[in-house]
Amino acid sequence: MRIAFRSGLLAALLAGLALTRPAVADPLTAKQFDQLWSVIRPQPGEDKWDEIAWRADLWEARREAAAKGKPLLLWEMDGNPLGCT
Repeated sequence: MRIAFRSGLLAALLAGLALTRPAVADPLTAKQFDQLWSVIRPQPGEDKWDEIAWRADLWEARREAAAKGKPLLLWEMDGNPLGCT
């Protein structure tokens, strides 16, 4: 009796999942893609950090900051280079 109940419950669950699966959307046209891209990409002035002249060479950045009398912001991450852990 338990096995039949569990089998029926599993079948009902799988059927429910099959019915709630989202439909596959049609591929975007080039025009639709361009419209979406213009909406989701950052607009000018939204990414202030992108306006900073970042330096990859720490020693050169330190020398430049010292010469201009400005502080140095060090932004670094530890962990796997493919994703901080």
